[in-house]
Amino acid sequence: MREAARPFSYLNEQKQPVGYSVDLCLAAVEEIRKSLKLPELKVNYKVVSGPERIPKLESGEIDLECGSTTNTKARQEKVAFSYTVFVAGIRVLVPKGTRVDSVKDLAGLPVALSKGTTSEKLFTQLGASEVKMQLTTYGSNTEAYQALKEGKVRAFPQDDSLLVGLASHDNAMDKLDLSTVVLSVEPYAIMMRKNDAALAAVVDRTLARLYSDGSIEATYRKWFATERINIQMGRLTRDSFTRPNKESGVAMLLGYSL
Repeated sequence: MREAARPFSYLNEQKQPVGYSVDLCLAAVEEIRKSLKLPELKVNYKVVSGPERIPKLESGEIDLECGSTTNTKARQEKVAFSYTVFVAGIRVLVPKGTRVDSVKDLAGLPVALSKGTTSEKLFTQLGASEVKMQLTTYGSNTEAYQALKEGKVRAFPQDDSLLVGLASHDNAMDKLDLSTVVLSVEPYAIMMRKNDAALAAVVDRTLARLYSDGSIEATYRKWFATERINIQMGRLTRDSFTRPNKESGVAMLLGYSL
């Protein structure tokens, strides 16, 4: 799980792992307990950063990555993904009053990137070919967000749901704005090792049941409709529940798979 990927996967004030993706993983674990008749099966939580998540999965240190990871063509070469559990899009968080209606509005600005993310990959390519920006990569979303708050940078591109999670938790939505432009389609999924067909089958079976019986609606409201955060269920997310799929992400501006 992740340390601060609200509301998907994070440590709460009591340092307990919680979040939307964590709940979905726990539902899969419960399915494993029942199907294998192992009621004593325990969950061992491991906090991973963006750059660590795939190596730790490949090494066997973790079995399920329950965070905010986008299913991409490039990542599919190394790992497997469950059905899509949420669809986000890369947008840009900026101080209120700063308009970003297109990526060209970022020309010349200092921009924070988060290491090991699809937004880092996309903006590194944009900076090399489309728009010249002052790009600085930080070790995590939290560090990049802090740099924006402190005025070290003027923009922080990342998945819109994660940006809302950071700013809402910080009660800073009145000081910050999200760009109108959306640069990608980011389908989140639970990540697993390749060729672990039995585990993948249990996870997908669990998600399919949650989607078909409507349980996913209550889980969604639990994490995305609270006093601090309100993220309406988007069309692409709802479509993923109606027709479970494993479609990979797309960088719309550049016209290629992530």
